[in-house]
Amino acid sequence: MVPARCPGPCATLALALLLGCGVAFCLGQNDTEPIVLEGKCLVVCDSNPSSDGAVTSSLGISVRSAGAKVAFSAVRGTNHEPSEMSNTSMTIYFDQVLVNIGNHFDLKASVFQAPRRGIYSFSFHVVKVYNRQTIQVNLMQNDYPVISAFAGDQDVTREAASNGVLLMVEREDRVYLKLERGTLMGGWKYSTFSGFLVFPL
Repeated sequence: MVPARCPGPCATLALALLLGCGVAFCLGQNDTEPIVLEGKCLVVCDSNPSSDGAVTSSLGISVRSAGAKVAFSAVRGTNHEPSEMSNTSMTIYFDQVLVNIGNHFDLKASVFQAPRRGIYSFSFHVVKVYNRQTIQVNLMQNDYPVISAFAGDQDVTREAASNGVLLMVEREDRVYLKLERGTLMGGWKYSTFSGFLVFPL
């Protein structure tokens, strides 16, 4: 095991924590960069530690659970339109979860709630079926539209509105899809909504 380049007592405490967890770690390059050690536990040595979901000591060491892995992917498996689509929110609902690491995607509400601050990747692919209307789908963050996608070809039986983005997301932010324009009366089978934590902040 290679010792972490933390100043003074930080290195000793970090090493002791890691020996207790039995994990490997990597090195930072200077005192201004956080030194991240990952495994069953995560130790961050930082002169300006954040208390976001972490236990922080006076030495500037943040210890977090390895639950930093966050990912979800939901799909629409049927063209049956649920009654919820008639409500005023126009949230696009999904009925199957393929991946839900961390359990932060609420299938019933079809909303992802971020467990921690970080950079997240989101993508969606909403299919309209036997529908000549133009649809507009918005990716919403806390009820504000971030990106949109359109599908408006009237000569096809199936067409998709697709887009993707990297977002800075705060803890407990809500991310979901909203039908801003048009209808999904023919259904939206094979539509998907996915996201994952790229790295925490």
